[in-house]
Amino acid sequence: MKPKRMSKYNLSPRKLIKLLHENGFHFIRQNGSHALFKNFDKNLKVIVPIHSKDIPTGTLLAILKDAKIKIM
Repeated sequence: MKPKRMSKYNLSPRKLIKLLHENGFHFIRQNGSHALFKNFDKNLKVIVPIHSKDIPTGTLLAILKDAKIKIM
C-alpha cells in the first residue's frame, strides 16, 4: 500500500477559521457543513467546508484566493 502524500498546505477547518478571523472575517451563517464568513471592510465572502478531515489543497488555495490572503 502506498503511503499518503502530505501536502505542505494541510489545514483543518478550525485553523482556517482562526486564520480568517485574524484577517477580519466574521461568521455570518451556516447551512449544513458549510459556513459563510464575510469581511465587511473589504466586502469579501468565503464559504468554508467544515468536515472532520483537513481541507483539500485545491479547496484551501481557492478559499485563500477568494479571501485575498497571501501565503508564502
